[in-house]
This record gives sequence, structure tokens and C-alpha cells, in this order.
Amino acid sequence: MCGICGIARRGQLREGDAASVQAMMNAMIHRGPDGEGRYQNGSVSLGMRRLSIIDVEGSDQPLYNEDGSLVLIANAEIYNYVELRSELQAQGHVFSSNGDCETILHLYERDGDRCVESLEGMFAFALWDVCRRRLLLARDRMGEKPLYIYEKDRGIVFASEMKALLRSGYVPFEIEPNCVNLYFHYQYVPEPLTLLKSVRKLAAAHVMSVDVDSWSVDVKCYWNMEDAPPLRGNPAALIREELERVSELILRSDVPVGVALSGGIDSGGVASLAVKHCPGVLHAFTVGYPGCPDSDERAAAKALAHDLNMPFHEVEVSLEEMARSFENLIYLRDDPVSDIAGYGYYAVMKKARECSVPVVIQGQGGDELFWGYDHVRRAAIESLMKKRLSRWRYLALPEYLYYALTTRKMGNASRCGSLFAKGRDGWWLFSAHKRSPANRLRFIEKSPNYRIAEERVYGCYTPEFVDRLDRSRPNSLFTMSQPWRHPDISITRLICQTYLMGNGIVQGDRLAMAASVEMRLPFLNHRLVETVVGLRKLCRDCKYEPKAWLKEALKGVLPDETMARRKRGFTPPVREWHEELFKRYGDQLRNGFLVNSGILTRDSADELAAIRPDPYMGDSVSFKALVLELWCGRFSNLAATNADT
Repeated sequence: MCGICGIARRGQLREGDAASVQAMMNAMIHRGPDGEGRYQNGSVSLGMRRLSIIDVEGSDQPLYNEDGSLVLIANAEIYNYVELRSELQAQGHVFSSNGDCETILHLYERDGDRCVESLEGMFAFALWDVCRRRLLLARDRMGEKPLYIYEKDRGIVFASEMKALLRSGYVPFEIEPNCVNLYFHYQYVPEPLTLLKSVRKLAAAHVMSVDVDSWSVDVKCYWNMEDAPPLRGNPAALIREELERVSELILRSDVPVGVALSGGIDSGGVASLAVKHCPGVLHAFTVGYPGCPDSDERAAAKALAHDLNMPFHEVEVSLEEMARSFENLIYLRDDPVSDIAGYGYYAVMKKARECSVPVVIQGQGGDELFWGYDHVRRAAIESLMKKRLSRWRYLALPEYLYYALTTRKMGNASRCGSLFAKGRDGWWLFSAHKRSPANRLRFIEKSPNYRIAEERVYGCYTPEFVDRLDRSRPNSLFTMSQPWRHPDISITRLICQTYLMGNGIVQGDRLAMAASVEMRLPFLNHRLVETVVGLRKLCRDCKYEPKAWLKEALKGVLPDETMARRKRGFTPPVREWHEELFKRYGDQLRNGFLVNSGILTRDSADELAAIRPDPYMGDSVSFKALVLELWCGRFSNLAATNADT
């Protein structure tokens, strides 16, 4: 696992390009404390930092093919490298290392750009074809490994992290207004966009080729989960079979492996399956908080670790420690993400590194694949209803009334429990669907996060900033032309491409790598994803209880009490944390970057900076504004310090 970076230009490199690549490498030492490598010719300069996981003593990068005509730097873990290596050797390819990444080179020799289709794992890589003078950039299917890109004047700068890209000295710090608005609606900027106007991410499941002589740039998508073929069979059995296979593959490592254990279904299932296949000792890591509040899952995690005979390590995060480290946490996350639970993940990864465990498995992705979020599950159900409404019109009304009668909580009126009130909720939803644009899926607007932003954030912006916005942009992500074939599968794709990639994976990758730890996510294996989607094409499970298929698949693996446990993750004591952060940092909002850049009015900044109870503290506009203020202050200074002169 590594950090990679580079510069490619039409014609010759500039005088300062080699120094810029070195500066980017230096900014990513945490991603690769075990070594570095460089390659340069007339048009391309490549650099990387290495975290040694497989073939620890070998596999130094850059890697080369047999005749040196291909050069590779990769931030990757190719889980099926053993099988690929045997296949390629049988075809006459000669390997110079025992590592996993060299398979990419030989697959490219055989398949060209389609080499990515054979890879099972997580990766972002840059491959320079010396003879064709062509650079290939690629990213894994589910976006587990990042790649930021800045392109200008027939030149490209890329890096594994935003902070490294800014260290190059070439990237201007210019905020994109519509991305600011997306951030306030989503609590992150959905990929492949970033907050900076000139920087984007290579989209997940995409390859980008650059012919440096003609400066021909081509970007292609090579995989889409919605294209998975229909799959017939017993969901629990097929999912269990795939989980068993993935659990064995994902443990391939020449260094110790651990699991981030919260005591819930996802991490518990991952741990239980991994223990069966781990050739050595699998360590468990969890986080807790002083006083053991309701969100503290150490007891449940410890009990499960004991049952699985796993060494158990815990870390307790104090209020003072979290608040003191908050600005640095924002810097480490790379992208602005207003998730107050982030420090818990970082604390777990630091603990793992202290225990000399540089690989940690997590359960991220289980909620997104198996309807773990209630608002997402309801969005899928309502999108299916809206699809039928577009064809049946008023004949669809009984379905809406039945849905309201059988849904525990829909609107405020239904809480009184009367049939009349529930019927009124059904009519209201039916009318709302009729009024809304026909091509708009029900999606993120069902979450408190999005609704609060819609209600409050435009009143916080300056009039001049509002004039620069496309107010339809936040919901354009879930606007799709009818007819919708599988709205529930589209919702699965959307929650993976937005919340999972923009919040969960961003935090997981950056905060793990900040501690020089590699994070592995079994639920994001693309064959498991295709299994779930293929089954869903023939049997809709969104109307079942949350995670119904996953629970069935894990029967006999996890104790019943773990199956029944309410989802919490590493949720901290939100109210105390929120109030302490605003005491310490709130005043920076009053006359900071957001005000001086004309994004927030001074009055709204004063109001947002005030310390007061908020029923949605973790999702509040004030917390998002605070995170964004601190992010802009830190990263604008970073860009200014390294500006090209």
C-alpha cells in the first residue's frame, strides 16, 4: 500500500517538475513510511512512498516488466494476485518480485487497458508505456483508493491525496461555489468532484489514458454495479459463499492483521468469518468514551472478541484529546467531511499501529449494500412506488395508503396513531410524488442532513454567492430519465457513490493511512457486490427488515444478541463533543475564510458560531460550517505556501 504521485506534460517536463514530485512524495510519508521510489524521462515524472504489506523485502517501486518498456507505481492491494500470477506465468510472463502489484504490468502486456477487469482488490495506479509514450491512470471499482487530478495547459498533476497535490505548487486554491452547496447538503462533496474548481478525482471504476505527444486524453468507465447479470438462487447461501471466499482472499498479508470491531453485525460478521481463515492471530481493536455512554460498544466488542479468541485492544478517547486534535483531523481527512465520529476511527487505527498491526479489516459497506440505513431503504420503496405512479396515476393511490398504514413513522401526523392521520400521510406522499419531477428518484432528501440544509443554508449565504449557484445541482445526482428499470438498485449505487465513497471511504482511507495502516473492506469486493445486485434484480429485499439477507447469511456465525443489536458504529457522545468544539473553535467562523470570501454573511456566521443545543448536532449547518472553515483555512494556507513562482 502506497502513496503515488506524478506529472506528465506534452513535450518536455519543466525545470521545477522533479522538485514538485519530490514535494508531493514528502507530503505522503505517512502513506508509505517504508521507502520511496522515482522514475523520470523527458515527459513524465513519477514518485511513490511504500507501506510494505506483501513481499516486504522485495517489490520496491517503480516496478518494470521484463524489458523495462512498462513502468508502474501503484497504491494497491490485489487480492487475487496468487491466481493471476500462476495464470500469467503459464502464459510465459516472467516475474521479478513476489508481490501483488507486478501482476498489473503483465496483465497490461496481455490485455492493454482492459487489465483492470481481471483485478480483484483495491487500487489506484499510474502505468507509463515507454514505447507508446502513453500514461494510464486507473482506479478500483468501488473507489477504495483515491486519485486526485489537476489538468491544465496540456499537463497533468496527480496524487493520492489533496494535500500532496497542493504541495506541488501548481494547483490554485479556488473554491467551486456549487461544490460548497453540495457539501452543505451532503456533509461531503460527492465524487468525482472536489471543493476546488480545478481539481477532480478520477472516478471509481474508470481508466484515464494520456498520449503525451498528441495530448489526447480519454476517460472510460469499465464497470457499473447495475450491469451485474440477474442471479437466481438462495440469497443467504450465495451471499454466505461469497463472504467466505472474500474473507479468505482479503487476509493475504505478510504482516499482522487486525479488525476494527464495534460489536455490530457488519464488523462482527467480518471478524467471525476472518478468524476462520486467518493463518495467524487476528487482533481486535475498538474505541470507547469516558463514562461509557450509551454509544460505547466496548463491552459488546470485547465479549465477541473473547468468543472468537482474538486479542482485544481498546482505546478511550477523551473530550480534551479529541478537541485538541480536531484541526489536525480535518487536515488528515484531506476532503472536508463533517462527520463528528471521525476521530474514533483515527484512534482505532493509531492503536493498531502502536500494536504493530499495519493491516485492519473494517465492515464498511454492509449498511450500503444491505439496507442498513432506514432512510435509504424507505427511499428505495418510495422510488418503486413512484415508478408505478408514473404508469398507473390514481390507481397507485391504494399502495400509498397501505404504505402509510404499515409504516411506523412517516410524518408528524402519523405519530398520533389514528387511521385518519396515517391515511392523510399516504395522501400527502402520493400528492408530493405527483408534484415532484417525474425523473427524480426518492433519495437523500429523506435524510435529516439534506432536509436541514434545504431549509436553512440558503439563508446563510450572501446574495452574491446564491446568484452563482445552480440550486438544482444537489438533486441532479438522483435525477434519472424514466423508465426506471430497477430503482432499488439505482438507490444502492447512489448511496455507494455518495455517502460510502464521500464519507466512509474517504475517512477510512485517509485516517488509516495517516497512521500508516492499510484498511481493507471485504463488503466492497466487486464480486460480492455483483452477487447482491444480481439477486436483487430477481427478488427485491428493500421491503424486508434491514439487512435481512446479511443476517440470514451470517446465521450460525454470529450470536443472536449481536444480530439483534442496534446499529451504532463508533458513535461518540455527540452533544458534549459538539459544544466543546464550538467553545474552542467557533469564533473562527465569525470573521474567517467563509465570511471574507463572500460565502456566508457576517450575521449568519455569528449565529452559526453560537454555542447552543441542537437536536441534529451531527448534521447541523453550524457543524458543517465549522469543519469547512477550518478546512479552508488550513488548505488555502498550504496552497499559498507552495504556490508556483
